[in-house]
Amino acid sequence: MYQERACVANIKPYVPGRPIDEVERELGIKNIVKIASNENPLGPSIEAVRAMKREAAKVNIYPDGSTYHLRNALADYLQVDSSKIIVTNGSEQLIYFLSAVYLDPGDEIIMGDPSFSVYLIAAQIMNAEAFLVPLDKDYKHDLKAMQAKINSKTKMIYICNPNNPTGTVVSKKELDQFIAAISEDILIILDEAYFEYADEDKQIDGISYLVNHKNVIVLRTFSKIHALAGLRVGYAIADVNIINSLIKVRQAFNVNSIAQAAALASLNDGEHLLQSQEINRRGREYLYREFAGLGLDFVPTQANFILVDIGIDCKTAYWELMRLGLIVRPGDIFGYPTFLRVTIGSDSNNARFIAALRKVLNK
Repeated sequence: MYQERACVANIKPYVPGRPIDEVERELGIKNIVKIASNENPLGPSIEAVRAMKREAAKVNIYPDGSTYHLRNALADYLQVDSSKIIVTNGSEQLIYFLSAVYLDPGDEIIMGDPSFSVYLIAAQIMNAEAFLVPLDKDYKHDLKAMQAKINSKTKMIYICNPNNPTGTVVSKKELDQFIAAISEDILIILDEAYFEYADEDKQIDGISYLVNHKNVIVLRTFSKIHALAGLRVGYAIADVNIINSLIKVRQAFNVNSIAQAAALASLNDGEHLLQSQEINRRGREYLYREFAGLGLDFVPTQANFILVDIGIDCKTAYWELMRLGLIVRPGDIFGYPTFLRVTIGSDSNNARFIAALRKVLNK
């Protein structure tokens, strides 16, 4: 009798934020606002939309399997050789590729807790083990504690910077010291999905480490600030030998032609990126003020979401907010039973969320 492998049986599936239309059907309400999945409220670049429309007429033809034009545009944009870049169906796909290429049964990874749960899932699929190292008192990666967990079985260390779900970053000094201390036999994966949202003085460009550290891999995405989450385009920058290994497990035509066209156009629209950053900064400061006015503790963020302690059971608040037309992320899935993770939205959606939160908290 066929049955799933034991390592798969133990996996807890990733739980995404609930879709708007599903909630509308379930609750019988309209005008739902989703601030649960860290999506860009500005929407995609106009140039990206135009590129998608042009490309739509050609979908009878397979896409460019090597993503030639997008890789070369990224190489120019990032000032690296195109041979050090691989483009995939979202940066999440890269995490599965890395596990498939580098993890044998019994190998180990190290990651923060909480952080992006797909690191764990991808390791479990390969029957590898994971050390989940608690964040420090400031909700940041505890790099010293992570370093202390290294042993002969350690193959990968994931550092999500800014971290999801806390929005925190480690300092450049901390990261410099950490990377310098790690053996080149261990892969250091810097997940920078929210890199562009960080304040300029807090941004740590992981690509700079590639010059002297061939074991560093940087993951980035077009899903967040470029607002192309529905198209799934991510990419990695790494030593050419790592890229060539990842190419071996890449599915044929894994990035569709419309996605490639949209990403290429979005990369060239610097004004859209600046507008997205400004909307996020403005919304962040507004939510900071409102949370402080409500007497709520929150974690200062360098991403496009905020983790806030509402002081009551998060699941109760989650359902009450949903009935008021707001989809948020309950903190219990991250181990924070009185927290919500809230995406920074448009000015109007931020105000609507605060008004609904006041009702839920009776404030």
